[in-house]
Amino acid sequence: MTKIGFVRHGVTQWNKEGRAQGTSDIPLDEEGLGQARLLAERLEFGEWDVVYSSDLLRAKQTAEILNAKLGTQLYLDSRLRERNCGLAEGTTEEERVQRWGPGWRELDMQFESYDSIISRGDALIDEISEKHMDQNVLIVSHGAFIKVVLNALIPDSNMDESLKNTSLTSLIKCEGGWDCNLYNWTEHILKGDSLKM
Repeated sequence: MTKIGFVRHGVTQWNKEGRAQGTSDIPLDEEGLGQARLLAERLEFGEWDVVYSSDLLRAKQTAEILNAKLGTQLYLDSRLRERNCGLAEGTTEEERVQRWGPGWRELDMQFESYDSIISRGDALIDEISEKHMDQNVLIVSHGAFIKVVLNALIPDSNMDESLKNTSLTSLIKCEGGWDCNLYNWTEHILKGDSLKM
């Protein structure tokens, strides 16, 4: 039985500022590095056979921290990058309204299409499923990318909740496709917060 776990990267300064990151190469901040370490502590050695990651720095840093704990092979793949946010990259909502007006969403902002995200996501998931049949594969990527791919893999799943930084979502391959057995799991962060009190 093939299992795929999706992890959204740790938090960045741009996340906190509400900036559209897209394919901009932003590093994790100190909190993001800490979130990745907390998740790494919760992952079991031997539970995951291989790690794939977006090559963008915030995902790569997260994956390297997880992989150091898991001791597996780490593969970087540009197909796991975040959705390109076109003209909106690097801007906050307030800046977009100032620049393009409150109806900016109706303009052609040159965002990457959902079809493009699904195409590259599906191709990679198919490759991983064949190459790592009956293995557990951890994928470190980005919030919008993961949500689009999840909803394409499991239509009518209603996975609409925004993915939290370093959340884990797990899919199991079954006869009819994929089943989600864990969604947007962040218990490691909650436990980390309680340790600070």
